[in-house]
Amino acid sequence: MPVTGDVLLTAIVLLGSSVQWLTGMGFALVSVPALVLLLGPAEGVILANCTAGVICLIGLAGGWRLVRPRAMLPFCLAAACAVPAGTWTTRQLPESWLLLVMGSLVTAAVLLVMRGARVAALRGTRGAVFAGAAGGFMNSAAGVGGPPFSLYAVNAGWTVREFVPNAMFYGVIVNAFSVASNGVPELSGVRWLLVIGAMGAGGLIGRALASRMPERRARLLVLSLALLGGVTAVGKGLWDLGFQ
Repeated sequence: MPVTGDVLLTAIVLLGSSVQWLTGMGFALVSVPALVLLLGPAEGVILANCTAGVICLIGLAGGWRLVRPRAMLPFCLAAACAVPAGTWTTRQLPESWLLLVMGSLVTAAVLLVMRGARVAALRGTRGAVFAGAAGGFMNSAAGVGGPPFSLYAVNAGWTVREFVPNAMFYGVIVNAFSVASNGVPELSGVRWLLVIGAMGAGGLIGRALASRMPERRARLLVLSLALLGGVTAVGKGLWDLGFQ
């Protein structure tokens, strides 16, 4: 990866980390489409799994007492069971189809979250299992496992105070299983340092902006960036398929 690639990688992780700390969500939604375009589908997803998991682990340190273990157990178990299926899928598809699938998943997930879809099937234990399985599959296949959890929380009537620590807990679990299934990205030591530095700087920027930007505006910004990235990935996949 040339110097330009290193700069782009740093910028993507910096932006994703900033929006994650700004809104409590969004790292994968914002960064995965760009990482996939920069590093390729496999490496982009794996790097997103690693970085998102670390960010969630740090974020959980201050709110772990608000985690609901009983509510999260079926969700996390279903996600863990579905992770291998997502990994298998990514290993079977050619890169152009992976771009198309990942971009479509991100785009559909963002649109559903924007609408705040109310679905009866996403309530109770059965809803947790369904959303967890969908999240686990999407996380290992496309690096984006948060939207099913967001939709479950909306249908369960959780407040923001309840949502954030439980989302962080879920992020730690599902990304740990995804990394175990997909492996660790093959980056040089210098690039790992750039990623770590960008995560730290993004955290500082996100926290600084959190007190200045209204939550609704910040959330709309995150979802708009994610939608743009998803549509771009779909376009790139279709373009590549057209020239095969």
